[in-house]
Amino acid sequence: MAEVLLMKDIEATASRLGIDLSTIDLDFIHLPHGDNVGIDSDDEEILNEENLEFESGFGNIIVVDNLPVVPKEKFEKLESVVRKIYSQIGVIKDDGLWMPVDPDNEKTLGYCFIEYNTTQEAELAKERTHGYKLDRAHIFSVNMFDDFDRFMKVPDKWAPPETKPYAPGENLQHWLTDAKARDQFVIRAGSDTEVLWNDARHLKPDPVYKRTFWTESFVQWSPLGTYLATVHRQGAAVWGGATTFNRLMRYAHPQVKLIDFSPGEKYLVTYSSHEPSNPRDANRVVINIFDVRTGKLMRDFKGSADDFAIGGAGGVTGVSWPVFKWSNGGDDKYFARMGKNVLSVYETDTFSLVDKKSLKVENIIDFSWSPTDPIIALFVPEMGGGNQPARVSLVQIPSKEELRQKNLFSVSDCKMYWQSNGDYLAVHVDRFTKTKKSTYTGFELFYIKERDIPIEVLELENKNDKIISFAWEPKGHRFAVIHGDNPKPDVSFYSMRTAQHTGRVSKLTTSKGKQANALFWSPVGRFIVLAGLKGFNGQLEFYNVDELETMATTEHFMATDIEWDPTGRYVATAVTSVHEMENGFNIWSFNGKHLYRILKDHFFQFLWRPRPPSFLSTEKEEEISKNLKKYSKKYEAEDQDVSLLLSEQEREKRRLLKEEWERWVNEWKRLHEEEKLYRQSLRDGEASDEEEEYEAKDIEVEEVINVSEEVIHFEYGQE
Repeated sequence: MAEVLLMKDIEATASRLGIDLSTIDLDFIHLPHGDNVGIDSDDEEILNEENLEFESGFGNIIVVDNLPVVPKEKFEKLESVVRKIYSQIGVIKDDGLWMPVDPDNEKTLGYCFIEYNTTQEAELAKERTHGYKLDRAHIFSVNMFDDFDRFMKVPDKWAPPETKPYAPGENLQHWLTDAKARDQFVIRAGSDTEVLWNDARHLKPDPVYKRTFWTESFVQWSPLGTYLATVHRQGAAVWGGATTFNRLMRYAHPQVKLIDFSPGEKYLVTYSSHEPSNPRDANRVVINIFDVRTGKLMRDFKGSADDFAIGGAGGVTGVSWPVFKWSNGGDDKYFARMGKNVLSVYETDTFSLVDKKSLKVENIIDFSWSPTDPIIALFVPEMGGGNQPARVSLVQIPSKEELRQKNLFSVSDCKMYWQSNGDYLAVHVDRFTKTKKSTYTGFELFYIKERDIPIEVLELENKNDKIISFAWEPKGHRFAVIHGDNPKPDVSFYSMRTAQHTGRVSKLTTSKGKQANALFWSPVGRFIVLAGLKGFNGQLEFYNVDELETMATTEHFMATDIEWDPTGRYVATAVTSVHEMENGFNIWSFNGKHLYRILKDHFFQFLWRPRPPSFLSTEKEEEISKNLKKYSKKYEAEDQDVSLLLSEQEREKRRLLKEEWERWVNEWKRLHEEEKLYRQSLRDGEASDEEEEYEAKDIEVEEVINVSEEVIHFEYGQE
């Protein structure tokens, strides 16, 4: 939907753009016909769908059945009991509780209607009190009032559903077969969302698909790049393809704010938050888990924001996101969330708790899954004033067996980092000194795949250095650390292997005084970008870790985002709308060569399209790497052809510029010849245009500037 602007906002925008609104005649502005003012929205299409049902206006009313049937004299007592139960859940409207009475015997009919201020309160009341046991004979049956209207529309006779002929869809992986082996990316700027090829050979992007008002807040690729998700007022949608991007499925979830895919793309998690009618209550949260392909709702979770505020890396309205973390490995078999003193692990076969109960972990504050195995690393802080130490535990799922535990003392803070293959786990620990007035840093390094999971302790040469950033090399055994104090901290590289001992960490090098506060490894390892974002204004250093040398040092002023393409060949840096100027993105080669730049006003997002894992075995990849020269001959020839084409295009561009210049010069020569007689007359008949042939003469010219008369009175006798 288009954004509605107030007049003061329009005036402010016009002033910023240098437009004088007083010179614009608004009567001559004609908007397109129709309620949508010519702007198509996916939300509007939902209104025309017969299979989607909407609230009849009674969504905030519930029907409570199986109440006691009581005479008139006990009516007020029963009403008081029901009101007490349901007013604890939400605000009941004035005259919002109605208990029908049989006019013949003046007894209640055994049910009542309750009207809340909001639909969310009514849904919560249904969820919490359906099956509520008032006494042995009276167990509440609670339904939404709108449900009765839907049930009444069910036809008396069953009719078989209409069978539609099979229509084969587009191959959703076809984009991976691009003959030029290019990658796609999506950008959002203003109201436009656009998918493009990265055509780095031709030093420009190649458009694929563009749509205005495609989403109302943001877009998100699925983890394997199969789907592009968009977010709308009435839910989320996924789109797929190489060039057409047809809508594949919708997921109804009003006011959805956040979404998250499972790693294997089987499930989509959606989140919404609703303000309560009572300001003292917490926000009402709804989380749905859908099957991506069928759109079926597999499980929903509802509660207050406080119920979902533990764990996660970020979110909205006090809720940490993602609430659920998925096991990796591509099977999407388990997902988990933290609660108060519990870790709840669910299985997707039944979408219920593993072993039908949560894992009790006193004071748990963080956990994370191994990227490849069903192993959870969890952190518990110190308790009892330091008498019970903090600990990091590795727990196997579904057996819930503890594989390894490490106690940690005097802990101030702790962060856990898994290596992408699940071979190593680094635990960054900040500890208090004996005086408790300062902290120092160290790392606990777990060798996950080795017998008994040995642990090695790593301390920096200067234990008081602040850790600014940490990052594992993808699929590798090295990691990088930015440590020290701004504005020029140090960057150190370490390896979990040495020539003599494969299970011993060693430092490779330390680069002093780098303008960097973020690390971005290539997805294939070996290369890394040391980036200085925010206060460092976009400093970039492209570094070869194999050779331990800098390949290029450059800058993208005010850069806010950096992302490698999934093949590790290119890097994108972007300046988003958090800055008012220089919005857009740059594309660089892996070694820091600037390829092209695209400027876009109101630039919001840049996302590379992820690629699924390669089907090639490690041995086959190593074979290709060894014989790269043989395989590369074909591509080198193609690169040479492209280079010749670009050279030819550059020569053609220069030829056109030269021709334009010559036309301009000839036109001025023609005008100069036409004005020859006029110039000669101005020179008193002198024919030559050469200034050195002229004789300079000084001519005095007298000119009367002004004449005025003044009468002076002179009296007789004055001297």
